[in-house]
Amino acid sequence: MPRPPPLLLLLIALPSLALAGEGRPSRADLQRVMELHARSVVRVRGPKQTGPGVIVGSAGQVLTSLEPVGADYVGLSAATVEHDGKDLPARVVLASAALKVALVAAPDGTYPAVPVKLLKDGEGLAGRWVVGVMPAAKGQPARPVPAQASGAPAPFFDVPLALPAGSPVFDADGRLVAVVVQRHRRGCRVLPVGAVKVQLASADGT
Repeated sequence: MPRPPPLLLLLIALPSLALAGEGRPSRADLQRVMELHARSVVRVRGPKQTGPGVIVGSAGQVLTSLEPVGADYVGLSAATVEHDGKDLPARVVLASAALKVALVAAPDGTYPAVPVKLLKDGEGLAGRWVVGVMPAAKGQPARPVPAQASGAPAPFFDVPLALPAGSPVFDADGRLVAVVVQRHRRGCRVLPVGAVKVQLASADGT
């Protein structure tokens, strides 16, 4: 039997916990998200373009959108992760056109991985409060902004925030619940992290 992809192995080890309280995030919640964002978000430069990514594995695995690397570079050292003031060569571990996400791996080391929260089976993000960090612009610093997610074609959800593809989306506890895969005029489309686990497990069994 072929070995499951590294991202699947990573997510299998994470607990599938329900989202916490559904109220609007507090100021303390937003500050927590901002601190985690500053620590764990990196820039991923690939053959196509550059975009944000988030460290999801302490060994250097970075989840981002498909946009920087495309689907043709799996297995190749075709990306660079900008972390802690350094440009680190990164191998493309996964690039899924269906999920619109990619996983790249920086060199072995110890990295500040973000906490991850997976939805339980049957749960969704629609109607729930999430937090994204709006990029700095026009002299204004980056800032955390809460928003309520809405439904979209499965397995995706929409969030009314203009976040770049590859940006993380957190819950009020500062845990990664989704990654932005596409911008659109009403905000952005996000993929729950648990959907990556489910669909990769299904693909591995075929």
